[in-house]
Amino acid sequence: MSTRYHLTRRGAARRLVEIARIANRFDVLHGLTPVKMRLMFEALGPTFVKVGQILSMRSEILPQQFCDELAKLRANADPMPYATVIGVLEREYRRPIDEVFASIDPSPLGSASLSQVHRATLVGGEDVAVKVQRPGVRETMAQDVAIMRSIASTASKVVRKPQVVDLRGVVEELWETFEAETDFRVETRNLVEFNSFCHDFAYMDCPKPYTDLCTEHVVVMDYIEGISVSRPDLLTREGYDLEEIGTKLVDNYATQVLDRGFFHADPHPGNIIVSGGCIVLIDLGMTGRLNGRTRSALRDMIFAVAEQDSPRLADGLLRFAGTEAEVGDYPALLSDLDSIVQEYGTVDLTDLDLSAFLAALTQMASRHGIEVPSSITTVGRALVTLEGTLDEFIPNVNMIEIISKHMAQSKTTSLASDELRRLGAEGHKAVHGLLAALSESRVVSRMLTRGQIRVNLELVGSREPMLLLSDMVNRLTMALIVVGLFVGSSIVYFAGMKPVVFGIPVIGFLGYVVAFALSLWIVADIYIKGRRARK
Repeated sequence: MSTRYHLTRRGAARRLVEIARIANRFDVLHGLTPVKMRLMFEALGPTFVKVGQILSMRSEILPQQFCDELAKLRANADPMPYATVIGVLEREYRRPIDEVFASIDPSPLGSASLSQVHRATLVGGEDVAVKVQRPGVRETMAQDVAIMRSIASTASKVVRKPQVVDLRGVVEELWETFEAETDFRVETRNLVEFNSFCHDFAYMDCPKPYTDLCTEHVVVMDYIEGISVSRPDLLTREGYDLEEIGTKLVDNYATQVLDRGFFHADPHPGNIIVSGGCIVLIDLGMTGRLNGRTRSALRDMIFAVAEQDSPRLADGLLRFAGTEAEVGDYPALLSDLDSIVQEYGTVDLTDLDLSAFLAALTQMASRHGIEVPSSITTVGRALVTLEGTLDEFIPNVNMIEIISKHMAQSKTTSLASDELRRLGAEGHKAVHGLLAALSESRVVSRMLTRGQIRVNLELVGSREPMLLLSDMVNRLTMALIVVGLFVGSSIVYFAGMKPVVFGIPVIGFLGYVVAFALSLWIVADIYIKGRRARK
């Protein structure tokens, strides 16, 4: 890291002096109010803005009032001089700028602590937005993260408390965010991938990148002119239905998080515009990814809260921590989850405080030593950001209700495939067990032919016990066949196979009929033979 970002001890010392000077200006030694902490983080620069944004979702570290204030952090900054922007572009392209751009608007569209965006026209006539990274900001952020890592590492050796472990997690999450956000080639790949995702939705879009002009410090993408969702009055005047916009936005976001596992991680109002009847998500610098196991656990946890099922919620939490995760006091974990389920699982969706629910769940997991992955923290922060956007500008749209409906619709279609996967796994085990048994029987038969196995078998009693045992085995076999037919027919029913009779697929209907007939036969057989035995 030191070599890659040209970090030196002298540079670290200078940065520490600068941090100390800013901290002294805000009188840290005499305590910080939530507002003073936010202002101090803004003064300390982009690294600490990111720290504040991460801490805003970690109420197990900071009191809730601090988290609420830090959630307001936005990485706005004074604009870079236009000459600095041109200098960055010339260094990146290593040729005269007029060979690439026909014109560049000197006034920035937006200026953040990490980068600045200008509207421009390519020599081919394309209307584009050019995102330019501030010179030196990457080295400064790397220096800050290196200092934080050293402090967290030293603290963990001196004070072994859960809070220190959590702070180390915050630093590592910050490092991952820093690596992704300061390498604009990552954002370019995100734009390409998200463009591909948007092709499946007529109402969703994002800027197309010009990959041959994108570098580590510059992103060139389509300029899309539209109306920000922060202007509901203007959207209404242009004929847009705010409720439709909000509903489609949330439903698509549920698809990103729960179905695709690739989502926009910073859906604040400045990153959501409406253009030409499409919802356009811009600035793909912050994205999140969830693997299949994590998405499955997340869906199960949401259903568990809705169904007030604490054991299922506990299972989802443990799956987050890994298949080998163990909890020292499982009854205490269930008791804490009962409290969360009773508080949040019984309220109406319109009254659910998502931020408070996620904070309570994270705090509880931390107390029991369950490590919630940073990807889930990213999801939580993004959902809270989106909920805040909707509450402020499109209040008639309830995010939690829409996500619940999305999951209910996808539950039916995924149930059959999940059951088939489970049966496939069981079948895989059964086949391997059968092959192993055949292998063993081969050895046994070889030993038997050589006279190396002797079996002593003695049966005591009459034929009657054997007949009763045989009868029991036959009934058990038939019962298993009936169960198999019911389960198989149910899978076919949920899969919606055609043709259909009485609203049920023909194959499933026949399965149900045969299973019912066999059930009647078993009951009749038990009744008749029972009467004979009593006589």
